[in-house]
Amino acid sequence: MSVATDHTGPWTVDDVLALPEDRTMRYELLGESLVMTPAPGIRHQRASLRLAMVLHAAAQAAKAPVEVLEAINVILPSGLVVPDLVVTDAGATAEDGVSVDADGVQLVVELVSPGNRTVDRKFKPMLYAEAAISHFWRLEFDPAPMLIVHELQAGRYVERTTALAGATTRLDAPFPLAVDPGGLARQ
Repeated sequence: MSVATDHTGPWTVDDVLALPEDRTMRYELLGESLVMTPAPGIRHQRASLRLAMVLHAAAQAAKAPVEVLEAINVILPSGLVVPDLVVTDAGATAEDGVSVDADGVQLVVELVSPGNRTVDRKFKPMLYAEAAISHFWRLEFDPAPMLIVHELQAGRYVERTTALAGATTRLDAPFPLAVDPGGLARQ
């Protein structure tokens, strides 16, 4: 029997962080509910790495005091999530911990996979907005790659740009960068 099924009572952030490392699953806490999702596939990871590299290069070119991280625990007021990509203030990662607080996060990026569509499109954006994370991006793969860029405005995310495959789109926030979603997942 797994540790997760042996647990009784509501889950806490400390309970989730105490779970043994498991590279086959991602554990997130939405409210008091533990949510387990399978580890992402190759297309997802390829796109995540490439977008992280684009973000990292653009941050360095802009001399932005940030760090780009993949699949790090982010502690929100209402739980703990593992966004696919996170851009944090450089000071938020000064300690070599296993999580960052949402108040040090400038951007979260979710790459939508078949097993997490509803969570990435509906639930997580609400939680990120509640935590006042300024920027939320969502990379959709089907029917063709597109990057939907949102900005927090009056406590809600407003869609600012949709970057389509085959065209380089220039973005200004959280720092200037150019991206073509079509090249992110291609082998």
